[in-house]
Amino acid sequence: MNKFRTRLALLFIVLIGCSVLSAGVFVAFLLERSYLNALQDSMKREIQITLATLPESVQQYERGNSEFFTERAQYLKRYANARVTFIAADGTVLGDSDLDPKQMDNHSTREEIREAAVNEAGYSKRYSDSTGGNMLYVAMAVRNGSDLAGYLRLSMGLEDIETTVRHLWLGLLGGLLVVFVIAGLISYRVAYQMTRPIEKITRVARQITKMNYKSRVYLRNRDEIGELGQAINTMADSLQQQMHRILENESQLSGVLDNMVSGVVMVDEEGRIVLLNRSAEDILGFVSKDLIGKKYDSAKHPYELVQMIKECIERGEHIRDEIMFYFPEERILEVNLVPMKAVEDEWLGLVIVLHDITAIRRLEKVRSEFVANVSHELKTPIAAVKGFAETLLAGAMNDAETAKSFLQIIYDESERLNRLIGDILELSKVESKRIPLQFSPVHLSSFVGKTLDMMRSSADKKEIELEMKVDEELYMEADEDRLRQIMFNLLSNGINYTPDGGKVKIEVEEVPAEGEGEVEKIRIVISDTGIGIPKKDLPRIFERFYRVDKARSRSSGGTGLGLSIVKHLVELHKGTIRVESELGLGSRFILELPVIQS
Repeated sequence: MNKFRTRLALLFIVLIGCSVLSAGVFVAFLLERSYLNALQDSMKREIQITLATLPESVQQYERGNSEFFTERAQYLKRYANARVTFIAADGTVLGDSDLDPKQMDNHSTREEIREAAVNEAGYSKRYSDSTGGNMLYVAMAVRNGSDLAGYLRLSMGLEDIETTVRHLWLGLLGGLLVVFVIAGLISYRVAYQMTRPIEKITRVARQITKMNYKSRVYLRNRDEIGELGQAINTMADSLQQQMHRILENESQLSGVLDNMVSGVVMVDEEGRIVLLNRSAEDILGFVSKDLIGKKYDSAKHPYELVQMIKECIERGEHIRDEIMFYFPEERILEVNLVPMKAVEDEWLGLVIVLHDITAIRRLEKVRSEFVANVSHELKTPIAAVKGFAETLLAGAMNDAETAKSFLQIIYDESERLNRLIGDILELSKVESKRIPLQFSPVHLSSFVGKTLDMMRSSADKKEIELEMKVDEELYMEADEDRLRQIMFNLLSNGINYTPDGGKVKIEVEEVPAEGEGEVEKIRIVISDTGIGIPKKDLPRIFERFYRVDKARSRSSGGTGLGLSIVKHLVELHKGTIRVESELGLGSRFILELPVIQS
């Protein structure tokens, strides 16, 4: 902008300077010309007056008396203050006030003489070799009647005129210099006032290009520049609104992408990965900075996924398939590849959507196994009931002892079926979280004591000792009925799998919070001196229908669902359960439940 201001100021200075210089030169020449014309007119009048006062000069012209004319010329010079020359009609110099006429050239070729011969008066300005300076010559024809007798010429040096003109030029140049300075200051000021608003507009435009849409132009101008500033402000307002809308949409889109459960990957028209959301990072096992900008086939993706991308690019159609991922962990993914095209079918890239369906497939497998397990568990008692009923119908009912034995078996199997169906329904309710828990303060010492009293008859049959260790002041918030159900299942397992004369113990203690803001917990440990659980079976102990010793479990009346129900009830209480066991030495079930339910 400074360059433009300088150019504009220089333009003004040049224009003003040229105008002033042209006017000065014109005035100088005009004054010089006017001065010369006035001098010529004055000299012409002097010649006319001289001729009028010297009538005898005409006769002397005819006689050619040189001495007469020389004396007359010298006499006239004293009053006219100019050089006087008398010239004959043929150009011969008859007399001169400054030089010897005999030594002077013929003047018939002089410009003023030729002009006077035609126009009665002639003028000329030239350098004189005789005087060594510029001279102004005025000549008039002298006539005797109608005949030309000769010429009278006055000449005057131009030193005074030249000095006057020189002073005029010096004054003009000085004035021009002053005008230049004033014009320069005024031009710079005018240029500054003209370019200052443009500088403001330019500065705001630069700020807008740097995405500072709050910058505005503040001008008082009401002219076109003011309108331009107002247009810039209007544009900035519009851009600010649009950018705010874009950022808002981008924030919403980013929030949606980052919080999507599904992974989203975008590949551009050149095959480079340009977008990767957080779920895609978790699924693929890479952070976005490691993949953004790389080609899809050089990003260490599974071979099946790379082939699917190639196929989608070649075919330009939506592709859906399920593939197995082994990194960072084994998972089953549903992959959807959707091509992106412009209005004119221009290829823009593709979007890859990754759904982790491992849990769904695992759930389907669990359900399938559950159906198979339920069918298997139901098949045995139903087959027993059916077989013994057929035996009774075939005639065994006539034998009272045999009939009673068979009916007892049918009854036992029916009870087993009833317990199995009840546990299945209970587990279904617990898993679907359809059981509303009623939390209330529970005094753990009395609660554990009552629970052991209810289990004491079963323990006494096997001479198993029940022991408890609970602080009298311990309380916690829990659903008392569901907490008792947890205790019943664990104690029943402990009694059932502990040999006669063994021991089952309940210990309850308070676990202090580890960090600030942590909730205090209650740890409940139910241990026994039973047969224990092999290490290979520990990870699966809480699965449905899983039994370590299937024959003994069935004979004890177990359904294989008790520990699964316990695990879900503990999780509903926002707690954890784990088991520690050594084969032949017993087992320890450790529950940790929060003191206060949030």
